[in-house]
Amino acid sequence: MKIAAKQFALYGFHETKISTIVKEANVTQPTFYLYFKSKEAIFHELIDLFKAKLHTRVEQSRLTSGIEAAGMLQRIANNIAMIFQLFQENDHVARIGFFLSEDAIEIKKQMAEQIEENLTVEVENGYFHPNFDLSIVASAIVGVIEHLTLTKLWTGLKTPDELSKEITRLFLYGLIRKD
Repeated sequence: MKIAAKQFALYGFHETKISTIVKEANVTQPTFYLYFKSKEAIFHELIDLFKAKLHTRVEQSRLTSGIEAAGMLQRIANNIAMIFQLFQENDHVARIGFFLSEDAIEIKKQMAEQIEENLTVEVENGYFHPNFDLSIVASAIVGVIEHLTLTKLWTGLKTPDELSKEITRLFLYGLIRKD
C-alpha cells in the first residue's frame, strides 16, 4: 500500500500502473489481485484510510471542559500539530486524499464540519467568543492547514510544531499588537 500511495501521489491515478506497483513491491500481479480487486480498489482504500485517520485526529482535537486558560494555547497548538504530523508522516496518502482524489473536496468539507462541531461545543464550554460564524472559522482553519501543508510543511520550511504555534496565535490573538 505504501508503494501504491507513492505511485499515485507522484503520477496520479491515471498514470499509475499496477505493473509498476507490483514491480516496485517485488510481487506478482496475481499476488496484487489476491488483496485488491483493481487499481480503483487500492486507490479508494488509501483514501478511506486517510479519511479515517484525519477524522480521528480532528475528533481528538476537541477541547474537553475544565481546561485552565493558562494551558489552553499549548493544548490547541498540540492538537493542530497532531493534524500536521498526520500530513507529514503520511504525505503520499495525504496528497491523494486531500489534494488529488475526486473525494478531496468532500474530505475537506467533512473536516470543516467536524471542526465546526468541535468549536460549537468549545463555545458552549466558554472557551471562545460566541459571536462568530463558526462555519467560516472552521473553513478558514481547513484552508490554512491545506495551504501551509503544501507551502511550508512539505517543502521542509516549517515543522508541525512551528506551524501549529503560529496558527494558534493567529486564530486566538490575531495580528493586532496589544501593548
